[in-house]
Amino acid sequence: MKKILTVLLVAFIIIQFFPIDKTNPAPTPGMDFLKIKNTPPEVAKIINSSCYDCHSNETKYPWYSNFAPASWFLKNHINEGRKHLNFSTFAMYDPKIQAQKLQECIEMLEKKEMPLESYFIGHQEAKLTDKQRKILIDYFKREKKETERKMAL
Repeated sequence: MKKILTVLLVAFIIIQFFPIDKTNPAPTPGMDFLKIKNTPPEVAKIINSSCYDCHSNETKYPWYSNFAPASWFLKNHINEGRKHLNFSTFAMYDPKIQAQKLQECIEMLEKKEMPLESYFIGHQEAKLTDKQRKILIDYFKREKKETERKMAL
């Protein structure tokens, strides 16, 4: 048993020499969803606290991001989140894609699939109340409708 614990401890120490890259891409204010959509402050606050860590280039890495293997899981989660939806570069999406992304946001919120349960472990402030969830759903529906209206012109 002592040998197993020693091996595990040594392995844990060794993996600490393989840190993740915590560098966020440069800010792009003219591309950011909250800016281009002129999002009301109360809605922007909810989106910032519940979505932006994984779905923007403004990730705030928590203390546990300094320790592998948790850091590896976290970095993979952030990369996947940005790949599916990046609010920081939202203006770069074609309007049709923007409408699709907004629809996906609506569906994920309605199904309570976002934010992920695992995110709440270190981010209790990201938990959405039913009222906040409704505010976001209504907002994303309005923005989707407006995007589609502009596409029809």
